[in-house]
Amino acid sequence: MPLSRSAQPVSSFRIAPRSGVAFRLRKGEFLDVIDPEGGQVSDLLAFNGEDVREVISNGRTFDYEETIQLTQGNCLWSNRSRRMLTIVEDTVGSHDFLLTPCSEDTFRHFYPDKPVHRGCFGNLAEALAPFGVERDAIPCAFNVFMNVPVEQATGKLAVLPPTSKPGDRLRLQAEMDLVIGLTACSAYASNGGTFKPIDYRVVAEGV
Repeated sequence: MPLSRSAQPVSSFRIAPRSGVAFRLRKGEFLDVIDPEGGQVSDLLAFNGEDVREVISNGRTFDYEETIQLTQGNCLWSNRSRRMLTIVEDTVGSHDFLLTPCSEDTFRHFYPDKPVHRGCFGNLAEALAPFGVERDAIPCAFNVFMNVPVEQATGKLAVLPPTSKPGDRLRLQAEMDLVIGLTACSAYASNGGTFKPIDYRVVAEGV
């Protein structure tokens, strides 16, 4: 979806490698998640801006969208069966909503020879705390640009390097007032062994 004449950038930011942020996104606003250098995953969470107990749900989303391959035209649903975000543009077409945010335990399990990092879970927990989101309330994230093929015969998962190229983006529109958590992912396999920034931009219609 091209940027309409009535839609103007409100703010644009860069998330440093292996870090995360949280911010408010108003109903009707657009969120662009951009991979500036290519090959970098971004974990995305959404909470109802008025009641953070309502949260993005992969199970509800898979149920109502009837697919695990979410892209342009699909919605991301809440645990209360309400639309939270609609994907209105997707230049990559490969994202994951199966795997949980990486954490200290993830690093101990998969990377025992690497330094332990708090991962996306720790970054999201810190960023979301001022909005009243507790650590145990953090759900499975929508992992933007993450490449997780599923073997049809066995159901086995693989985590491969992202296919996103420099400048690729995902644009979503808020269906309610939201609190968004967003990271530049910290896990080695998810990002092909490198760690790069993620850019994001909030765009509002009629500004």
